[in-house]
Amino acid sequence: MGVDTNAYNIVLTLHILCAIVGFGGVTLNALYGRESKRRQGPGGLAITEANYTVSSVAEYFIYAVFVFGVVLVILSDEVFTFEQTWVWLAIVLYAVGISLSHAVLFPSVRRMKALMVELVEMGPPPAGAPVGGPPPQAVELEALGQRVGAVSSVLHLDLVVILGLMVWKPGF
Repeated sequence: MGVDTNAYNIVLTLHILCAIVGFGGVTLNALYGRESKRRQGPGGLAITEANYTVSSVAEYFIYAVFVFGVVLVILSDEVFTFEQTWVWLAIVLYAVGISLSHAVLFPSVRRMKALMVELVEMGPPPAGAPVGGPPPQAVELEALGQRVGAVSSVLHLDLVVILGLMVWKPGF
């Protein structure tokens, strides 16, 4: 095959397209979170649910990035190999990102969405109700938001490093 073939270029195009759709679809999630927090109640929940749906679709494109990347190495006719630093390190960092997403990010986001549903279903406090601080769901939401923010920052850094590896190809 080789890197100058139509097959390679088609797979490269699909690899880049999936990266744009997948990572692009989740990179700005913090902005959706901020807008959801600003609009609390049904409006905030609607933003969260829309973002959750888009992120769930983007997730499949992120998986496809890896598949197309592996196919590119195979199609390159040993121009690129799995032994090259930039290739194996990108694979390791991708695995770290996917692991963090599945272990911490996804469960936290699902829990946040469930808590928001609970808060919306509760409705506002009745008139004249004693002021006793925020409901426990709001407190847990805030803590989960901090966790999601920290993990998202690590995932963004992971993505930037992987992109740098793709551009500079150390060990090639």
